[in-house]
Amino acid sequence: MRPYGGGSHVELGIFTRTFDRGTIADVFAVVADHGLSAVQFNWADAGLAEMPDGVPAEAARRVRDAAAARGVAIAAVSGTFNMAHPDPDERARGLARLRAVAGSCAGLGTDLVTLCTGTRDRADMWRRHPGNDGDDAWTDLLATMRRAVAIADGTGVRLAFEPEPGNVANTPERAARLLDAAGSDRLGVVLDPANLTETGDAERVRALLDEAFARFGDRIWLGHAKDRRADGTVCPAGQGTVPWRHYLDGLRAIGYRGAVVLHGLDETDVPAAVAALRAAGAG
Repeated sequence: MRPYGGGSHVELGIFTRTFDRGTIADVFAVVADHGLSAVQFNWADAGLAEMPDGVPAEAARRVRDAAAARGVAIAAVSGTFNMAHPDPDERARGLARLRAVAGSCAGLGTDLVTLCTGTRDRADMWRRHPGNDGDDAWTDLLATMRRAVAIADGTGVRLAFEPEPGNVANTPERAARLLDAAGSDRLGVVLDPANLTETGDAERVRALLDEAFARFGDRIWLGHAKDRRADGTVCPAGQGTVPWRHYLDGLRAIGYRGAVVLHGLDETDVPAAVAALRAAGAG
């Protein structure tokens, strides 16, 4: 199973959530106007919930046709929910909605769903919690991930989660442990260099990227692109300390042929971020 893309260079994409437009067709139009060839799609941009309880087949076909009309590929669809939420009912609701998102993928023309490994924080699935390092958090996450993999098996999709400082899988080492424990070739990784650490130390990011490339290799199924300033604050790609050429060269070295997806930026920041990544060697 390969990620989106078939070219010899890394393509640039963007989260559809970056653009606030009246219709999904208008979103794809502005994506194309920025010279971008791929998106990570979110159902909220087509008038549904971010994690809908169900997706009509006609809605998926309409989104796919709108993307194709602008020459934009749907590299992945967002399926994030708090996989380590302390309430088992919340995890169960998230899995039910994941099934709906996964079931929409064939109609969208993609087979990749992105995930978040979650946190013990009840209010914010991205926020660090002291309980994230506990055995119970790991046990709950792994049980939820195994159920998610079963959904992937039943719907024919792939799943990719992102190592993030505020989540249970918060380092390349813990992400690799989760891949091994889940034991499925339908599970891979989203790699965002700014999410490997909360510091703005470029050399630290470089070392963690090298570790991630060595650990995950061709299990990296989607690239993300935001940045961190020297003080650790998140910023648009090109405004911080992330070594973008090193990141892109590392993706090519493992044979990655998919999209690198911009996010964490305002629409006004898109042209500069695109220019920065193209200057670093992105397509």
